[in-house]
Amino acid sequence: MTAAPQIRIPAAYMRGGTSKGVFFRLQDLPEPCRSPGEARDRLFLRVIGSPDPYGKHTDGMGGATSSTSKVVILSKSTRPGHDVDYLYGQVAIDSAFVDWSGNCGNLSTAAGAFALHSGLVDPVEILPNGVCPVRIWQANIGKTIIAHVPIADHAVQETGAFELDGVTFPAAEILLEFLDPADDGDEAGALFPTGNLVDELEVPEALVTGGRLTATLINSGIPTIFVNAADLGYRGTELQDAINGDAAALARFEALRAIGAQRMGLIKDPAEAVRRQHTPKIAFVAPPADYVASSGRTVAADEIDLLVRALSMGKLHHAMMGTAAVAIGTAAAIPGTLVNLAAGGGERGAVRFGHPSGTLRVGAEARQVDGRWRVTKAIMSRSARILMEGWVRVPADSF
Repeated sequence: MTAAPQIRIPAAYMRGGTSKGVFFRLQDLPEPCRSPGEARDRLFLRVIGSPDPYGKHTDGMGGATSSTSKVVILSKSTRPGHDVDYLYGQVAIDSAFVDWSGNCGNLSTAAGAFALHSGLVDPVEILPNGVCPVRIWQANIGKTIIAHVPIADHAVQETGAFELDGVTFPAAEILLEFLDPADDGDEAGALFPTGNLVDELEVPEALVTGGRLTATLINSGIPTIFVNAADLGYRGTELQDAINGDAAALARFEALRAIGAQRMGLIKDPAEAVRRQHTPKIAFVAPPADYVASSGRTVAADEIDLLVRALSMGKLHHAMMGTAAVAIGTAAAIPGTLVNLAAGGGERGAVRFGHPSGTLRVGAEARQVDGRWRVTKAIMSRSARILMEGWVRVPADSF
């Protein structure tokens, strides 16, 4: 038997926000992988090292967590008014599956930087010093993101003094604008898919006492199910181990996520949620309270407007997903949602929330048009940095 040789593919390994992923230019991928399909998925599974029954990603570039098992493809955009097209894949850890159903807000930051690093933006548009707006078409969800990337001496500035909870070292600040982050189309894609700011979900008595659970179901940034922490017996101050070390708690959240996904019109049957792990997210909220973050720093109640804990790919996230932060900011801006009520109610254009690693501020512009809520923009700051660049190698028979 002749062993397959390894091939090498130009790539960069980047941190964006509190996530990491392997970045590719579309033109650098092997020909069979430049279009959606089985070959592309198989390639990215092998790059990341999935499926891995050991849950370690020892033989791949993944980090065996939802925030480090990611791939990104960028290409020059042919869409008017945009610089690049950005496609994001969330790679499952223990199954042969790449989820293309949503965006990664954290890696949207790195997408803007990578577009400049890799020559996908016309050099004449780049100032020698200052801030370069990179207009990104987010191909997974069909939305525009503007990444305001700092430039120094004609190159992306990566180092700086901006600190982001959940990231160890400071870096240069990149401001992200998510334009029109919610759809106004069919029910499954609308800002509030059910038409309600708050819904009452019918759930098995074994999941929630009384068989009913109050929830805000919103589609902004990423489809998200918000519930009150107290309704599930939590305080909203929990860290990862409190949830991820409890198999029964994780199973409960997944069952509730599936029920919410069906109510949002994203799936027809709860069983389909197994193949749609990336979306929707489920998060629980609570009013402000003192807590100790995973870094050991005490977050005081008067530093924040509310507490939020969110699950991604079946586990409590160590910080907060960027797209979920957009959902939080949007829901906080609309009086009457569970997020808004946890923050004290009323109208607000920005919110600072506490997550397991610390705090994050996100702003949103929301207004009512003909009796329906519309969100025109969500804004937050992140940072990004190339960790390694060159070639990633995979066996030639991987795809």
